[in-house]
Amino acid sequence: NKMIFKRVKPKDYNLQFTNLTPRDDTSRIVIHHTGNPTDDDLSAEQLHRSHQNLGWAGVGYHFIVRKDGSIELGRPVECVGAHAEGFNYCSIGIHVCGNFDMAEPTEAQINALPMLLADICDAYGLTASDSIVMGHRDLMATDCPGNNLYKQLDTIRGNAEWYRNH
Repeated sequence: NKMIFKRVKPKDYNLQFTNLTPRDDTSRIVIHHTGNPTDDDLSAEQLHRSHQNLGWAGVGYHFIVRKDGSIELGRPVECVGAHAEGFNYCSIGIHVCGNFDMAEPTEAQINALPMLLADICDAYGLTASDSIVMGHRDLMATDCPGNNLYKQLDTIRGNAEWYRNH
């Protein structure tokens, strides 16, 4: 179930995981932010270490979108993530670096995210509708992915659909 990336070229750190569970249902894509007290830009490698320190198998997100718009691979897409309790078995988690309750996502992130979403939607036969591409807060009581990113999700979904159709 290797994804074909037509629009983005993710960086692969070849992260090593323990005890991953296969995942065979993809009906949602969940958007997250870091939400740390500072507006940080942690790499997939750094998130992987911090999640391992929590006792997890490794980074809980499948993709990481850095401030410069680059995409990094996290947990393998064919495995259950650790990002949205109750929805990990049916979703892909995308982590957008930063605290978007205090800062704005970068233009590069806003440009890269729809391309990544289009690639994921193509791979799984999905559309980037609001019932599929969701903010973490749409599934549970959290501020994630922050107001400044959340308010742009309609535009991001529309741009993802534009990429899928062009």
